[in-house]
Amino acid sequence: MLGHLTEKTDVFAFGVVALEILTGRTNSDPDLGEEKAYLLEWAWNLHEEGREIELVDSKLSEFIEQEVRRIIQVAFLCTQTSPTARPSMSKVVTMLSVDTNVDTEVLRPSYLVDWKFNNVNSLMSRIEQGTDSSTSMEADG
Repeated sequence: MLGHLTEKTDVFAFGVVALEILTGRTNSDPDLGEEKAYLLEWAWNLHEEGREIELVDSKLSEFIEQEVRRIIQVAFLCTQTSPTARPSMSKVVTMLSVDTNVDTEVLRPSYLVDWKFNNVNSLMSRIEQGTDSSTSMEADG
């Protein structure tokens, strides 16, 4: 179903918006530097280092760490590569409403493994300048 908008597309978007609200920033901002330019990649990097609490907007003076971790986990579930691996919105509402841990294991999405944001910036820059003759992205690795 490539290129078709579905309920699972909305679920993905919800996951991104949840992280945007939690962090107080947009999904992508090249001005933040390579490490933080793409919100999902930065969130996964911090998660894998056990530092996901650093995602919380510094303007939030008080928060419940367990609730923050639940929101992050749900956002990661919503943004899985395969639409079939994403929960339904009713399941998302349940996971966010019930005071329990979200124990579903999530894996770093393949779209974050295959490339880096700076490759996209570089490609876009070359396209804008008319110097790129191909339309393929370079894989990082």
